[in-house]
Amino acid sequence: MHAHRFRRTAIAVVAAAALPFALAACSESGKDSGTKASSDNAKAKESAAGSADATSAMDKPFGTACAGVPAQGAGSFDGMAKDPVATAASNNPALSTLVAAVKQAGLVDTLNNAKDITVFAPTNDAFAKIPKADLDKVLADKAELTKILTYHVVGRRLTPKQLENGSFDTLQKGKVKTMGAGDAYMVNDTSNVVCGNVKTSNATVYIVDTVLMPK
Repeated sequence: MHAHRFRRTAIAVVAAAALPFALAACSESGKDSGTKASSDNAKAKESAAGSADATSAMDKPFGTACAGVPAQGAGSFDGMAKDPVATAASNNPALSTLVAAVKQAGLVDTLNNAKDITVFAPTNDAFAKIPKADLDKVLADKAELTKILTYHVVGRRLTPKQLENGSFDTLQKGKVKTMGAGDAYMVNDTSNVVCGNVKTSNATVYIVDTVLMPK
């Protein structure tokens, strides 16, 4: 009888002694689980923030010539984003020859009223590569000028990602081919994008250093 009571007492003591350790183990396990969950949540937030930053960076203008765009006013990136493409281009001094050609061809309203287009816009220096006699001849021929200018326009907005290896129909009914990555792209293997992904109210503009000629 005494031996039986002694065994029950010993079992009770061992169980009582083990209980705090079991509770402590559960507590540490819960703490580890909570810490891991917090860590996972933090990593997820960092990843989402990183993705958002990358998307934001890709959505901004890029290229060496972008540095010459005014910081404020109608000719700035923010200013151009408020105007349709022909009007926006007229506020950029580096595109004055293109703007004059668009006016000469009677395409101002056509471009300003178009929805969601992409324009490959040659700089003044791009037009200067064409011998003056040839350029004057083109500017005097409205049909030929219209053909050349509409070859620079694609009927939808194109992202830099789409330019990496692309072929697109133009309003002139020809095709332009693009290739590149990051902030370096070429059109038809001849023209470099010097300031790309410029937004206007109705277009995405890629400023190029060589006039594109349709076949």
